[in-house]
Amino acid sequence: MSDIQKTVTNCTTLLRENIDDRECEILAGAFQLQKLAAEEILLSEGHQDDSLHIVIDGDIVATRDAGGDEFVVLNHLKPGDVAGAMGFIDGNSHSATLRATKDSHVLTLHRDDLEGLLDAHPRLVYKVMKMIVRSVHQTLLGMNQQFVQMNNYIMREHGRY
Repeated sequence: MSDIQKTVTNCTTLLRENIDDRECEILAGAFQLQKLAAEEILLSEGHQDDSLHIVIDGDIVATRDAGGDEFVVLNHLKPGDVAGAMGFIDGNSHSATLRATKDSHVLTLHRDDLEGLLDAHPRLVYKVMKMIVRSVHQTLLGMNQQFVQMNNYIMREHGRY
């Protein structure tokens, strides 16, 4: 199966939108399939770029520098998870490093490639942006839940933890 066919096959599932086969073919032309080897870095904390990544398969871990050679694992990304959304949207530097822990595949979309579809396929661009917003919202909900759990734990322990 070619990279383009693989992209089209995964399109609807990964974007979780009502996208037809023609729209998938259009997106397949905009996305690039990246193959990551174990321990290969997809993006680095503190660096800027304009790419959005959707995990197809494998295991990718999000980590944050904790000083020296130490790092904190923030999340394990699973197929369908989106990474790099904020840098893609506003160009801010990444808040974490993404590293493959085993051979993995991701779809990568650069901001210019999506913007190039805007005039001819505005509804499709809207669907992609809706997927990005949904992904960022899910991340925020998860962070809020973790905050509440941590706050409840601290309150139960009266600040002693």
